[in-house]
Amino acid sequence: MDNPAALQPSFDTQSSQQSKQTPNPLSLPPTPPPPPPHHHHRISPHYHPSPSRPIYSDRFIPSRSASNFALFDISPASDSPSDGREDASRAYKALLRTALFGPDSEIVPPATPVKGVTGRSFQVSPPSRNIFRYKTETRVSLQSLEPFGFDEELSGGVTHSIPVKPPRKVSKSPYKVLDAPALQDDFYLNLVDWSSHNVLAVGLGNCVYLWNACSSKVTKLCDLGNDDSVCSVGWAQRGTHLAVGTSNGKLQIWDASRCRRVRTMEGHRLRVGALAWSSSLLSSGSRDKSILQRDIRTQEDFVSKMTGHKSEVCGLKWSYDNRELASGGNDNRLFVWNQHSTQPVLKYCEHTAAVKAIAWSPHLHGLLASGGGTADKCIRFWNTTTNTHLSCMDTGSQVCNLAWSKNVNELVSTHGYSQNQIVVWRYPTMSKLATLTGHTYRVLYLAISPDGQTIVTGAGDETLRFWNVFPSPKSQIFQMINETLLTLTVKSEHLLLEELRYGEPSKPFLGLLSSRV
Repeated sequence: MDNPAALQPSFDTQSSQQSKQTPNPLSLPPTPPPPPPHHHHRISPHYHPSPSRPIYSDRFIPSRSASNFALFDISPASDSPSDGREDASRAYKALLRTALFGPDSEIVPPATPVKGVTGRSFQVSPPSRNIFRYKTETRVSLQSLEPFGFDEELSGGVTHSIPVKPPRKVSKSPYKVLDAPALQDDFYLNLVDWSSHNVLAVGLGNCVYLWNACSSKVTKLCDLGNDDSVCSVGWAQRGTHLAVGTSNGKLQIWDASRCRRVRTMEGHRLRVGALAWSSSLLSSGSRDKSILQRDIRTQEDFVSKMTGHKSEVCGLKWSYDNRELASGGNDNRLFVWNQHSTQPVLKYCEHTAAVKAIAWSPHLHGLLASGGGTADKCIRFWNTTTNTHLSCMDTGSQVCNLAWSKNVNELVSTHGYSQNQIVVWRYPTMSKLATLTGHTYRVLYLAISPDGQTIVTGAGDETLRFWNVFPSPKSQIFQMINETLLTLTVKSEHLLLEELRYGEPSKPFLGLLSSRV
């Protein structure tokens, strides 16, 4: 302290006169005490103060008799019954609260009529309990302090918001339509697939045709004859090998570059409607309720048999890391298998219709999407790593196919009864980016081009339609770079603003400011 003597105790009467006194905000100032005497008398056991001398204590007790209540139209005393004194006391307390906490404290309960000494009536309302709140007139807009503008929704001055991008526009019309005569209207078949070499394979009746997307050349790969028909086609992940599942329960491997059949595999008793490749391992699902694992490098037709479904297997997809296989069946079940299991390691029974639509996310490990048939109409999301059901979206139509974009975190679904639509979704919000229509039958078949931008859809109306729905990988890289630069710029401006408010700006931020201006 600057004055140590002020901390020493004093025992004279003058110091007691200067003790703490709480002023009354609604009364006149008290009469000042008389000047101190020239001689100070020490308090001792033999000292007795004079009765005529005023005594000052260390507490201030307001005297209602000394208060001028006429200034506030309140009577300090009344000969009326006790209710008059209670009204006056209530009015006094209300005015005291108003003086201490402002007029905003008089809210909530109904007002009470009170009469003053002049007979005039006025209303007094009890105060609000919420006395610690900011007054609107004390709020100062930060826009006047912000050199680059400020987001009104974030007026607290914590962070800036990134400008919201307008929704990406998707063309509502197909850029190409191909005739596909004899394309079957069967929910349980998978007759369209697009290879990594940009060749589309389509099963039409008992034949398989190849359409080269670069040259638009059409090639007839095989003809199974009148006693058999194509139920599924599936390209190997790399190379030119195509698997063809038939209605007789056989599986054929073809070398598409030479239009030559490599081998024929057996094992199923009924039609093979679902195929899925995992490197050199090929999985096939059949109406006989089983799934066969085939290694095309060995002489055996299959290396393991997986059982669990109670009805036809109509959907098969390997995860991108080739560790998990998802299968859907007409028994409304979705199962997850590993490379060595003969029984499902995960079972999901929430769907209420056949599960044909299955898609693994290429962006998040263990994220699986599945769609149900006519009685279900829902797209469900699962985390197979934690074995949890994440969310469910009712689409309003039979879900026939699902495919995830490799370039953006979006997916496309095709539908049957009753709208026959194609929907592009943004994940995880599941907001619709586009709804594409044009097919007059259920959209039972779906494949994605190797660059991830184009989808082809097939339906019982015997047409194949090509749609541009996803952006290119290159545009996504530039978009990510632009968003990152925008985020860094906004954060730098925010830091600059904070330094301008609370201290001297640093040189890098001053350089940023000069370059912006």
